Formats: sequence, C-alpha cells, structure tokens
Amino acid sequence: MKPRKSEFTRTFLAESQHSLAAYHMPRLIRCLKMLPEREIWWRPNAASNSAGNLVLHLSGNVRQWIVSGLGNAKDRRDRDREFAERGPIPRRILIALLRKTVDEACNVLDRLSDNSLMRNHDIQGFHVSGMYAVSHVVEHFAYHTGQIIFVTKWKLGKDLRFTRLPSEKRKRVIARVP
Repeated sequence: MKPRKSEFTRTFLAESQHSLAAYHMPRLIRCLKMLPEREIWWRPNAASNSAGNLVLHLSGNVRQWIVSGLGNAKDRRDRDREFAERGPIPRRILIALLRKTVDEACNVLDRLSDNSLMRNHDIQGFHVSGMYAVSHVVEHFAYHTGQIIFVTKWKLGKDLRFTRLPSEKRKRVIARVP
C-alpha cells in the first residue's frame, strides 16, 4: 500500500528532488568538471574548505539527514573526516559519490508520506520534523553549491553562465529572427 500523500506533500517532495538532482547537482558537477583536478582540493586558507571537501560534506549530509534520518538506513557518517580529507580523490569518484547519494535520497523522498513529514525524527542529535529535515538538506545543498560556484569563478576568472533570466532568453530568440 502506498503512503498517503496530499497534493502539498507531492509538490513539496517533487520540488525538493528537482532542487537537489536537476538544479544544484548539475551545476556543482559542471564546476568539478571545469576545475583542473588539483584545484578541486585547493583551499584559500586553513579555515576554508576545498570543493572536494564540500562534495564529501554534502554527500555525508544528504545521506545522514535523508537516506538515514528519513529512510531508516544505517548512519555511517564520519563528519570530521569529510573536512580532514586533503585528496586528491579523483573528480570521477567525487561525482559518482554525489550522484549515488542524491539518487538514494530522491528514492527516499519518493516514499515519504504526509505522516513522515509531520513526524519528528532524531537526526545528527537534533529532534526535527521530516519537513524540516528535507528543507534543511535542500538549503544546505544550495549553500555549499554556491560556495563551489564561487571558487570555480574565482579560479577560472569567468562567468559560468548558470543564470539566464526569462527576459534574456526572449531577447536572444528575438535577436535571431530575421
């Protein structure tokens, strides 16, 4: 029997999946592919993290909060190790890890019900609703994706052309019409 999902729950979960898998993750992966391998592990200073560390951190966070916290998988996260890593873990390994983790999280999100979003869960020492857990992961993923985009722009010195407003798209189409 499928879990009960209201229209709100279906929409919320679909938008959360889209944000993770179709919006932020492709941009993050594009940055990893644009950066030279050695730059993935570059840190501006000892207090900052590399893009590689942030990918490990996002994979750990998504797995802990969604796959384990809401999906009831065993929590194997070693958060300190995500930041201690100095690499180089090859880009292809980082990308595969991130894709696998986000895919697993999206599978868990597919199975969530109204009740699971309203119920409280104990995740990373916090007592939070399922709704909060999903929102936290999406927001956290976006935050660190932005950091990776910033580092990529800084290191490459160019616009990555991720943002195109609808009015900019219309202007390009109109400009091509003879």
